[in-house]
Amino acid sequence: MAKFLFVLTRGTEDPCRATRCLQLVKVAKEEGHEVHLFLTDEAVCLARKGGTENVVAPTGDDADTYMQFLIREKVPLYV
Repeated sequence: MAKFLFVLTRGTEDPCRATRCLQLVKVAKEEGHEVHLFLTDEAVCLARKGGTENVVAPTGDDADTYMQFLIREKVPLYV
């Protein structure tokens, strides 16, 4: 098991990068790694209630699905 710290600086203005980071955090957690997520700059808005609800990448990935998984799995989130 490895330890990962993801730092996300993109928010609603860049749904591709925001959702991709959240997806990678989810995958690392699913693989059994210790994972932490740090939100800074524009990504801070994602920590607000409902902040990920309308963040959808052109690929169809939505940030809310990933964020709900991270919350459910109690992944530490730093803002």
